Amino acid sequence: MNPIIKMLKELNVSEEKINELFQALTENPLMAMAVIQQLGIPSEKLQEIMGIVMTQPNLIKEAVEELGLDFSKVEAAKAKLKEGS
Repeated sequence: MNPIIKMLKELNVSEEKINELFQALTENPLMAMAVIQQLGIPSEKLQEIMGIVMTQPNLIKEAVEELGLDFSKVEAAKAKLKEGS
């Protein structure tokens, strides 16, 4: 199991919320931040998850694929963010 998904499950985040989070990541990464805040994850755990994401960004792709979502949307969202900056 993907370590990000595993940590979220250990924090009692429902399967539905995990899917919602990664769906938001694939469609609109900025929206994903709002979803993360709604999960009520303690700040120290959130920092740990963000540290994993920052050092191993490939885990996002693995999680998206594990959940059966479309990773090409993540790439499109990243391109859109770069255009805007």
